[in-house]
Amino acid sequence: MTTIITSPHAPKFPLPFSHAVRAGDFVYVAGQVGVNAETLEPVGDIREQTAQCIRNIEFILQEAGLSLNHIVKVTTHLSQMEDQAAYNEVYADLISAPYPARITVFSGLGPYLIEMEVMAYSPSKRGEAV
Repeated sequence: MTTIITSPHAPKFPLPFSHAVRAGDFVYVAGQVGVNAETLEPVGDIREQTAQCIRNIEFILQEAGLSLNHIVKVTTHLSQMEDQAAYNEVYADLISAPYPARITVFSGLGPYLIEMEVMAYSPSKRGEAV
């Protein structure tokens, strides 16, 4: 059985996707970008967009009763290779160790500098025994 998860605090784009889907013990959060939820406009440079992107993910996870510490897998798309160091700094400040598995790829994202999707595991947080 699957459950659709929607957050009133995360951006709502007029596109055919859900904020997240719970399937068993896993919550799959759709790609989030670093935009203001009300205006849908990018919020600034890569640091600001990364922080906002992670906040948007956190809002969605909270609707599922989870936190950033439940994330087990991250896929990140960056528009510009030179943004990787700044992205890593903000990521390390907001996502605590032990870190989730992760891949970062470089993609054309139009006006967005970053897009992240995550997979969270609900029975335990990273580093806890199941």
